[in-house]
Amino acid sequence: MNDFNRKRSVIFLASFSLLALWLAGCAVGPNYHRPSVDAPAQYRGLPEDQAARPETGSIADEKWSEVFQDQELQGLIRTALQNNYDVRIAAARVLEARAQLGITRADQFPSLGSGAGIASQRNPKIGPIPSYELTQGQVNVSASWNLDFWGKYRRATEAQRAKLLAEEWAQRAVISSLVANVASGYFQLRELDLQLEISKRTLASRNESLQLTTLRTEHGVDTMLDQRQAEQLVYTAGAQVPDLERQIGQQENALSILLGKNPGAIPRGLKLTEQPHAPEVPIGVPSSLLERRPDIREAEANLIAANAQIGVARAAYFPQISLTGTGGYESSALTNLFTGPAGLWNFGGSLAQPIFEGGRLKNGVRLAEAQQQEMLLSYQQAIQSSFRDVSNALIAYRKNREFRIQEEKLTDSAREAAQLSEQRFNAGATDYLEVLTNETNYFSDELTLAQAQFNELQALVQLYQALGGGWQQ
Repeated sequence: MNDFNRKRSVIFLASFSLLALWLAGCAVGPNYHRPSVDAPAQYRGLPEDQAARPETGSIADEKWSEVFQDQELQGLIRTALQNNYDVRIAAARVLEARAQLGITRADQFPSLGSGAGIASQRNPKIGPIPSYELTQGQVNVSASWNLDFWGKYRRATEAQRAKLLAEEWAQRAVISSLVANVASGYFQLRELDLQLEISKRTLASRNESLQLTTLRTEHGVDTMLDQRQAEQLVYTAGAQVPDLERQIGQQENALSILLGKNPGAIPRGLKLTEQPHAPEVPIGVPSSLLERRPDIREAEANLIAANAQIGVARAAYFPQISLTGTGGYESSALTNLFTGPAGLWNFGGSLAQPIFEGGRLKNGVRLAEAQQQEMLLSYQQAIQSSFRDVSNALIAYRKNREFRIQEEKLTDSAREAAQLSEQRFNAGATDYLEVLTNETNYFSDELTLAQAQFNELQALVQLYQALGGGWQQ
């Protein structure tokens, strides 16, 4: 090729590349815009005095170590975050999505390859043709590039980048759920410990009463009916002990699995009644929930990915343009392999335009649009569900606290009634049935109070998670 033709080819290639870069700025398909959300002005379930006060902060902005101040509980959460299989699986999925993004993004760039070869051939003498040897060497570099005129590959990269973001938010959602589950499980374990302590204390007290009643019966002061009723109190408390020990063992096993360990004992810290928690907690404004809660952010990232896939599907309607080129050296004399005459190169382009696909392209676009609509509805559903979760947790935290306060008063009253009935019985003013009734009520109220104390802490955990807290490290 002479110099003129070579220059013309270079000018053509440069012009074509500039045209490709200019067209590459275009991308078919809709650009993403966050859908409008009908967020309430305030959460339902707030008490009137708190609703009247504007809030800027939220308990969900605090780290879990600031919300759950029990040192042993903090140690359990740290162990769970390090060893829990769900967290580790979520981390692996993030790595998968990051690698897939690299694979998808590579389609935007040219691909280069190189090769080298040498061949030697010897033919014998055949008739008048003398024998000869031929050695040939070759070195080449090849390149190909599918031009992204219509943004197909850029939209695919946009979709995969959004999927990576969705996996990262899914990982945070797993962390938030794990922190809540460990805290809730630990509080439930401490509730069972408290109920076991109450049951053992009650059992010891009732055994003493039974011994006294038995002695009084033997001396004719009390009747056998009084002794049998005293035995009922002992057996009622005694039956609670093994059942609670069973529940404690099973709860420890459940917590061990959350920690990523084999079933085993769980260390204890503060008692259930010593766990710090405020009567009212800051919750912030509802609009902040869209930015903080991991499942909402994950749903939005999936919506972004589905929106970008519409562009990928629409780009299939347009022609695909590819550039290919090869350059290198080839010579039968290896000593002259890299000399000027041994050089070779070629350049070419191709265009492929779909004409008839039997409805494949049209339905591909319809599929992408339907999937985008599905993701949009899922995003809106996630937002509605989040507002419901916060409202439910607010109501539960406030009402469980009110219930616990009333249950404390009821338990105090039941304790005094049990003490008075015991005094009346010892003075001979009543029979043992009154003691049986009041002791039974007092024991039941103590266990119910422990349950109420746990429910209040459980509601705090649910509120913290519902507001999107727990994933901050």
